Amino acid sequence: MKRYLYPFIASIVLAIFLCIGMIIGERRVQASGYRPSPSKSSSKQDISSGDASAKLVYLFDLLRDQYVDSLELKTLVEDAIPTIVGELDPHSNYIPASELDEVNEQLDGSFSGVGIQFNIQQDTVMVIQVVAGGPSEKMGVVAGDRIVSVNDSAFCGKNITNDKVMKTLRGPKGSKVKLGIRRASADEVLYFDITRNDIPINSVVATYLVGNIGYIRIDNFGNNTFQEFFTSLITLRSKGAEGYLIDLRGNGGGYMGVCIAMANEFLNRGNLIVYTEGRCQPRQDIFADGRGNFQRVPVVVLIDEWSASASEIFSGAMQDNDRGTIIGHRSFGKGLVQQQFDLNDGSALRLTTARYYTPSGRCIQKPYEMGDRDKYLMDLVDRYNHGEFYSKDSIKLADSLRFETVGGRAVYAGGGIMPDIFVPTDTSYITPYYNRCVNSGVIYSYAFQYSDHHRNELSGFESYESMRDYLKKQNLLPQFVTFAESKVKSNAAALKRSGSSIENLIMAYIMRQSGYENYFYQMFNEKDPTYNKGLEILREGKAWPFQE
Repeated sequence: MKRYLYPFIASIVLAIFLCIGMIIGERRVQASGYRPSPSKSSSKQDISSGDASAKLVYLFDLLRDQYVDSLELKTLVEDAIPTIVGELDPHSNYIPASELDEVNEQLDGSFSGVGIQFNIQQDTVMVIQVVAGGPSEKMGVVAGDRIVSVNDSAFCGKNITNDKVMKTLRGPKGSKVKLGIRRASADEVLYFDITRNDIPINSVVATYLVGNIGYIRIDNFGNNTFQEFFTSLITLRSKGAEGYLIDLRGNGGGYMGVCIAMANEFLNRGNLIVYTEGRCQPRQDIFADGRGNFQRVPVVVLIDEWSASASEIFSGAMQDNDRGTIIGHRSFGKGLVQQQFDLNDGSALRLTTARYYTPSGRCIQKPYEMGDRDKYLMDLVDRYNHGEFYSKDSIKLADSLRFETVGGRAVYAGGGIMPDIFVPTDTSYITPYYNRCVNSGVIYSYAFQYSDHHRNELSGFESYESMRDYLKKQNLLPQFVTFAESKVKSNAAALKRSGSSIENLIMAYIMRQSGYENYFYQMFNEKDPTYNKGLEILREGKAWPFQE
């Protein structure tokens, strides 16, 4: 069959299959005894969809029985489903069976593998960090090792990619893999037979104390997030935390139930957290049950333009109940709820079934046009071009979108959570030299090389401050400039403006590559204006209840 005809026929075939599914579904509903409330509009809709279903079923029969060439129905359907789903809202999504496990992995909270973090440097897989208690650590693999073979086959060269490494090292729990490793302190290749096991994926990626302020950074809302979050809260409280800075910047969301449980920790009994409503789903209100352990502590939430979905539910609940202060940029604006429908071939359809609303009644979903995903994705670029990241005044909020918090403060719908305190993007340190250093990856390469050559000196630091102070004495910036000169030419003016920020990045990456993940975030945050504004609000006692 001519391949160029597939998209056209595939769309027809899928539409037929969907309609067949609708017919079967209608018959199952009828068999259950459920009857929708009669109305003129619903009656007309039923007749219309019934006629269309019958017509498409007939067309499917014709294609199957009369078409000149044989049809590969499975291929047609797989090609057609993304096209059909793509005509819906921007967040409905079809996931092929081959990709479902990988898509679910981040939210499920674990995968089976050997338990290392790696980076590819000069066509070689470098072990950056080993997971504590994981299979590799138990067998003696350490940071700085180079993986040169897997199952006695060479594993290096220009064909090595991140995707290939992950697919090779991951595998079923209990399966074995043999790693050949070169280590600076060994003359010969070392071999380790490692049994793969469950490796946790942490969504709470940083937890630390700054004075009496507890900082918690959350990357997504997965199966294990609430337990990680609650443990972080308790741990920080035991160390003297009297307020919390919760960082949701870059957090694209996840499971709604998880962020509801998190909000419940801070809200009083009877506070509305969120409600959902859809064409086929009646309004469902979700309230705090009053059993939260942190109902009387100050809270600040950091958000940005990549904070979406569950991040916005949490932020909206805290804001509308006047429970905490939201700081940063306007959030992404995803107010659509997806439900996953698993198909019998192992694939799944994540279909938008409802909208969610913050306690004040805001649906914060930003506008979209059905089927126009490209325009939807360009929204952040439009915000940037419009100057929104640099000036709050660039955002025009219509009175028709005005709502009120429980305390009477004005909040607005129409696309994302608008922070209580807007912090413009800091560009004071940005130069062409800085951008070239970051974009070329030379900062990361230098930090890796430095860490690799000084592993003994970089082990055993008991506090962030002690490691930071040590690194500041190592004359890193001049060494970096010399290291990077062949790729990025420096100049005095650029170094004067960007040098301090480049040095901070170098130190942060050295900390990460030496196994100090919390230190990485502390170093990374030191000059962050949004982070520092959050600390200021908490220290001045303005975080709860919110004060103008």
